[in-house]
Amino acid sequence: MGLLATLLEPLGPYYAELQKLGTPVIVVVGVLTFIVLSVVINVLNQLLFKDPTKPPVVFHYFPFFGSTVRYGMDPYAFFNSCQEQYGDVFTYVMLGRKMTACLGPKGNDFVFNGKLSEVSAEEAYTHLTTPVFGDGVVYDVPNNILMEQKRFMKFGLTAETFKSYVPLIVEQVEDYTKKSKFFKGPKGTVSLSAIIPELTIFTAARSLQGKEVRDALDGSFAKLFHDLDMGFTPMNFLFPWFPFPSNKRRDNAQRTMAKFYMSIIEKRRKEEASGVDHSDMIWNLMGRSYKDGTPVTDRNVAHMMIALLMAGQHTSMATITWMLLHVADQPKLVKDLYDEQVRVFGNGKGGIEPLSYEKLSECTILNHTIRETLRTHPPLHSIMRKVKAPMHVDGTNYVIPKGHYILGAPGVSAMDEKYFKNPHVFDVSRWEGQKTEEEGEKMDFGFGMVSKGTASPYLPFGAGRHRCIGEQFANVQLSSIMATFIRNFELGYPEGCGVPKPDYSSMIALPTPPCTISWVKRDP
Repeated sequence: MGLLATLLEPLGPYYAELQKLGTPVIVVVGVLTFIVLSVVINVLNQLLFKDPTKPPVVFHYFPFFGSTVRYGMDPYAFFNSCQEQYGDVFTYVMLGRKMTACLGPKGNDFVFNGKLSEVSAEEAYTHLTTPVFGDGVVYDVPNNILMEQKRFMKFGLTAETFKSYVPLIVEQVEDYTKKSKFFKGPKGTVSLSAIIPELTIFTAARSLQGKEVRDALDGSFAKLFHDLDMGFTPMNFLFPWFPFPSNKRRDNAQRTMAKFYMSIIEKRRKEEASGVDHSDMIWNLMGRSYKDGTPVTDRNVAHMMIALLMAGQHTSMATITWMLLHVADQPKLVKDLYDEQVRVFGNGKGGIEPLSYEKLSECTILNHTIRETLRTHPPLHSIMRKVKAPMHVDGTNYVIPKGHYILGAPGVSAMDEKYFKNPHVFDVSRWEGQKTEEEGEKMDFGFGMVSKGTASPYLPFGAGRHRCIGEQFANVQLSSIMATFIRNFELGYPEGCGVPKPDYSSMIALPTPPCTISWVKRDP
């Protein structure tokens, strides 16, 4: 009781009265006193000791917790409010960590083009990604190893492989909709929250990892990947090891998936000894070695497969869901997309030819729909780096100290009226005549040429050395799934339904379930 007595002694005669009430009351009063003193000291520190060489700190009452609740409830509303009050660069406290947000095109450039000597994506994300993907891959390894792993992955991300992926993806979507209980009869309604997780897993698995993997998957694996997804929560920045129910489900899902891939690899090793050959991502990784001669272990291959399928699943799942929701909300867009399919793939005899990779690039309305979806709903609302050395913010007096985290939010600039007219309106036509990023300068960070430009208001796939290597595959997957839906169904909403609000409970901004749309089968 020594500490409590010290805290309560200044209360003078009231302390003597408290002693008569017993230990429980003294404990409660002591805790309340500690909280009040902490709040008072924290507020005074913010008001009286501002440092002009550091970004302004978002005002908050409670130390440690800071702005965690405001940020977690709606990151974009929080960013917009703070940007209006503090400017493009400001610091907020989240679970004891100093997060310096750098917004706008210049902020995007500052975060994505940070030097390796100054910032680290690995230190920012390893506590989130390692429990999900597994050890020895992605952010659980030094940057040079990560770049080599990304280079290995590009084996299945070439124009030649994309040509073969399109019919595989179409086959999965058509097979799913023919057999699913949600598409019985000539018309009906469906919850996208129920079908899209499975569809994205099945299409990504079949194309990226082969028939063997796809055949072993069933609907229960969609639940496993959902459990892995829910490991990407803000709380896990601080407590990735804490036995929350969601973390227990995450760990069980990771172990189950790792065993699944290890069993396939073990089977492949036996087939290899018998002279059986394969041509897919798993086979490619099984024979790889790093530049120093160290072979990629089977365990690493299994974990890379989880990371690959997650990358091909959770962001695409969010994007295709949002895209279907917005398209269903605009009957004219549904018609325009269908008419485009007839125009591009029409065979001149009243029929439509199968989708092909070569002709998908001619579907401008479809491609603009994807771009508009990614503008209004970028899958990741926050992209972080840990600061390893003090960083000066160009054009300001601010120096971001070592130990802080810098945070980019391209979604903020993508919804800013300074860069996009009527930014909150889903308008596919805004992309007509716009240049593509591919026309800009490119650079090789160790895994192939990618766009170097980062000072842009529109960066749905990131930029720089950590730019998403699956961008082109995502476009193939999204366009193939969307085109197949448009070819087979007229889309709309049941009465009383519409585009839902985002759910920010994880790091991936998904629409709030159930995301119900209506469908009517087109005549064959």
